Amino acid sequence: MKDYFDLKGQVAIVTGCSGGLGVQMAKALANQGANIVVVARRQNLIEEVAKNISDDYGVETLPIRCDITSTEQVEAMVDAVLEKFGRVDILINNAGTGAVAPAENITDEQFENEMNIDLFGTFRVARTVAKKAMISAKYGRIINIASMYGLVGNKIAGSSPYHAAKGGVVNLTRALASEWGKYNITVNSICPGYFYTDLTRETLDSDFFQQNAKTMIPEERYGNEGELDSAAIFLASPSSSYITGVNLPVDGGYTCM
Repeated sequence: MKDYFDLKGQVAIVTGCSGGLGVQMAKALANQGANIVVVARRQNLIEEVAKNISDDYGVETLPIRCDITSTEQVEAMVDAVLEKFGRVDILINNAGTGAVAPAENITDEQFENEMNIDLFGTFRVARTVAKKAMISAKYGRIINIASMYGLVGNKIAGSSPYHAAKGGVVNLTRALASEWGKYNITVNSICPGYFYTDLTRETLDSDFFQQNAKTMIPEERYGNEGELDSAAIFLASPSSSYITGVNLPVDGGYTCM
């Protein structure tokens, strides 16, 4: 019997892996047997995440502190992964930020910071992983974490730099898929809606956001822990070899209306 989603022995880099959705997706891949490189800026948190994943799933882990706005740090991170594992099979580009303010009050610095982290950071890591590992191996699975707000606008929380950057990630995904398909590298994005995490729970449970869910989301609720896992596993799988350049909303139907 074929296991379509077996990732045993593969090596996955997950950025933004100090908490929230990054950790959830890293655990999902570890559950399928992948060794996990835990990447974020806070050393104490990535060490804790790496230990927990290793203890719970029995896979190898490697915590690496890295600021994805630094090309030098990104290149050093990938070099360290190759030194330990000799390969990179999967990249989940999850690191990001989000400035919230009315568009007319957004500063140049907020807009530039958003682009540098969410868009250029995503490209910077993808470029380095492809160049140093995936192109020569003639194999790779790159998953960029965009957002449903890379596909549509919104009226409840002004965040124009985030929309612009994530919209950029959506089309960057198509561009990289087009260029790297000849190397057997697939590049797809996941466009999550609002999900419950430790940082969002209080906001999403507020009366305002609960009413918004009933009005704007066909499933009339926000995403629960684990509901992004299957999309990550699916796109990371060797079985998904003929799926590339796709931007997959996981949003309870928000973007279908």
